[in-house]
Amino acid sequence: PNHHPDPTVEANLEDLRALVADKSLDFGVAFDGDGDRIGAIDGQGRVIWGDQLLMIYAEDLLARREDSPVIIADVKASRALYDHVAACGGKPLMWKTGHSLIKSKMKETGSPLAGEMSGHVFFADEYYGYDDALYAGVRLIAAAARIGKSVTELRGAMPPMVNTPEMRFQVDESRKFAAIEEIAARIAASDAVADTTDGVRVTTDDGWWLLRASNTQDVLVARAESESQEGLDRLVAQIDEQLAASGLERGESVGH
Repeated sequence: PNHHPDPTVEANLEDLRALVADKSLDFGVAFDGDGDRIGAIDGQGRVIWGDQLLMIYAEDLLARREDSPVIIADVKASRALYDHVAACGGKPLMWKTGHSLIKSKMKETGSPLAGEMSGHVFFADEYYGYDDALYAGVRLIAAAARIGKSVTELRGAMPPMVNTPEMRFQVDESRKFAAIEEIAARIAASDAVADTTDGVRVTTDDGWWLLRASNTQDVLVARAESESQEGLDRLVAQIDEQLAASGLERGESVGH
């Protein structure tokens, strides 16, 4: 009754943050309305985003595996996650956003764990391979116990990245995929390093930026991540430059 139950919107986590502080808890979890997405707040009041939760789950899982399984995340996830999976002995795989797309990729690759920035986490390790946020909450407790560090310590050990929220802006349905194709073509003709699994994700010395078309709405999604604010500003300028070249601009942000 207090607020919208989307756990990826920081404003919706204020009650949880206050409770964690009031009771000096190690962490708190929040679920969305139908219980398939998880959000979390650590003991210092920091949000633990979807890709950061996946870092904790992956570390716990990979420590118990002799093989090096594929761990899947969507194109909006932090480079820190992909690096961490590799450092822990897993094979990171960047895949398209969308829970049906992620689930089918898990089956295809035999992946025991996958997740999205939106808070969908899929466990096929000792579980059924789908996104159950209550189970993900239990796995967070188990991961901290098995790794032997508190969730707050695990969150604190993550590299400090500066990133934009997911920027979503309306684009005419007839233009959204065409614009991404134009941007992909321009990037391909340059010497930029790009991944076109789902939209265009460009990696530079500053970090990375992403532009992709929503599959379900007349919306383009942008995100960028760097190790510094200056780097982030340069990445966002590149996003705006590419949009302008296709006659678009990053307008008012729209909801999910």
